[in-house]
Amino acid sequence: MRRILISGGSRGIGRACVEAFAACGDQVAFIYRSRDEEAARVAAATGALAIKADISDPNEARRAVAAAETALGGTVEVLVNNAGVAHSGLLQDMTDAEWRQVCDTNLSVAFYLCRAVISGMVAAHSGRIVNVGSMWGKTGASCEVAYSATKAGLRGMTMALAKELGPSGITVNCVEPGFIDTDMTAEFDDEVRAVVCEDTPMGRLGTPADVAAAVSFLSSDAAGFITGQIIGVDGGLAV
Repeated sequence: MRRILISGGSRGIGRACVEAFAACGDQVAFIYRSRDEEAARVAAATGALAIKADISDPNEARRAVAAAETALGGTVEVLVNNAGVAHSGLLQDMTDAEWRQVCDTNLSVAFYLCRAVISGMVAAHSGRIVNVGSMWGKTGASCEVAYSATKAGLRGMTMALAKELGPSGITVNCVEPGFIDTDMTAEFDDEVRAVVCEDTPMGRLGTPADVAAAVSFLSSDAAGFITGQIIGVDGGLAV
């Protein structure tokens, strides 16, 4: 039974990760920002602890980690950095506030949470960190410059931190979902979805469970010699 902390766990990929770890009998805490009813349903269904916090604030991130460690009875053993926000539009129309929101949520949050849990992992000479990026961090997406830039940043963070923490027995990896059927992609109509399916070698949209399965594997003992890797969970769309 491991102690798991997942950011952005009230819906979509984060919720699927909570469900996957809870099904394995792990002790799970997840962080959410504002969706009280959805978070309560996830907690009730899985037995996981829901922690409400705006972790784009470094002080709130520290508080959330401390709350998780107190409730779980020890330091975090697996951290899943899943919190993220999208923004579509031309770069020249993007405001400073919108840019900061995307950067803070998608990249700075991962830094804050990693910083807060690493000391405990180093002391235990063991740990797993899995970052949830995006295929757009590899390929870039028109009209999603900020999102693509932050997800590319997660790639670099993953590889650099893997080198830094490897001697302490800690692995750091990143999964890059493609077009996953979540609230974030719900705005696309059936025509767009059909085109995406046609362009995807596997011929379908991904599911949150597809991504959660990869996250679960990278967090397992079976992946103990895998670190610094970027794993596409995109049905071949980014190939």
